[in-house]
Parts: sequence; C-alpha cells; structure tokens
Amino acid sequence: MVATVEPAATTELIPEHVVTSEAEIRALVGVPSERGIKKVLPALDAHCRAFIARSPFLLLGTSDAAGNCDVSPKGDPPGFVYVHDDRTLVIPDRPGNRRVDSLTNILQNPHVGLLFLIPGMNETLRVNGSALLVRDEELLERLAVEGKRPNLAIVVSIEECYLHCAKSFLRSGLWDHEKFIDRSTFPSLARIIEDHRRRPGTSDQEHERTVVEREEQVAEAYRCLY
Repeated sequence: MVATVEPAATTELIPEHVVTSEAEIRALVGVPSERGIKKVLPALDAHCRAFIARSPFLLLGTSDAAGNCDVSPKGDPPGFVYVHDDRTLVIPDRPGNRRVDSLTNILQNPHVGLLFLIPGMNETLRVNGSALLVRDEELLERLAVEGKRPNLAIVVSIEECYLHCAKSFLRSGLWDHEKFIDRSTFPSLARIIEDHRRRPGTSDQEHERTVVEREEQVAEAYRCLY
C-alpha cells in the first residue's frame, strides 16, 4: 500500500524579521575561523584528486543569465570525472531526460558549483569555477563507458576548491541504513509524473493503465544507462 501525502492548506507567509545584510548574518552566525578561510585552494591538491578519483556522484549547480537556478545530479563509476590537470575537470554528459537545463544555463552563464560525494563518507568536496561545453573527439573517447561516448563534455576551469565538514550528513544520517525508507511507502517516479499530468476527466482505470505503461518504460530506460 502506497502512502499518500495530502497537500497542506496554503497561507501567505509574512516574515516578521527578514535578514537583509551581511552584517546581520555575521551577528547571528559569527565569522569563519582562520582555518576555515585558509582551507580554500585555487587548484586541486593530492587530497582533492584522491577524493574525485573515489567519487561516483556529484551535483552540478548552474544558473542562467536571469539567475534562474538548477542543480543536476551526475553519476558514473568512481573516478568518472577526468582530472586533466590541477585546474581543469572534465565531466561527461550522459543520456538523460533531454531537458539540458544545465547545458543551456552554462551557455548563458559559465559559473558553476560542484559538490562531490563518496558513499559512506560524510565529508564532501566543493569545487567552484567556470564551464565550457566541448565535443573534442579524443576527450569524448577518454570518457567512454561500455564502448559508448557521451555526446559532449563539460570542461570546468577551477577557481576554488575545498573539503566541506560532515555536520549536515551527520545530522541527516544520510548513509545510515537504519534510516533508509521502505521504498514501497513512496510512489514510483512514473506514478508521480502521471499524477502531475493527469488530464481532467480521466478515469481511474485509464489512469492506472497509463501508470503501469509508464513504469515499464522507466524500467526499460534504467536498463540502458549509456
């Protein structure tokens, strides 16, 4: 049985106290330690390289010229991001939903932020810089998996990088198996999408048939990752 969540009643949020300056933030949070400031590097060191070599997953943050933001997950076997040198990373763009939000954002605004994760490790690696979209044949061949090359690659010129502490992961218990949800208690992606786009007047029987068909399509797509 799949649990459903009823939408909450909407009310206008009228904050009483809105923070509008860095001075207010500093008064609340304080200032970073000297160690916190000096940990930021202008290029990868051996530790950052080792982290990337072990990471099978990253989050890519981008925004367009108007400031509309997007965060996209990227994943492959550990070390899928090619470290060309201490200031340059290359990320393969694998087949997905074809929305290409990150790619079109990069065309408008090259500034990007990366967050590298390693399963079971609570610390993360943050990298900020600027990106280009490239189709260099030799580079794409280097990024091939199971004999299939990506259509293009994202080349990131590093401006700063540093390891981030574990507090958010410790608070969330992200890697704690005892906190993993029972997957059957949450609807499938296919059901959620079909619920979102359900046309008025569609019968329950017709809707369920569409959901089943979509779940089969998603399962087939998951069997073909490259």
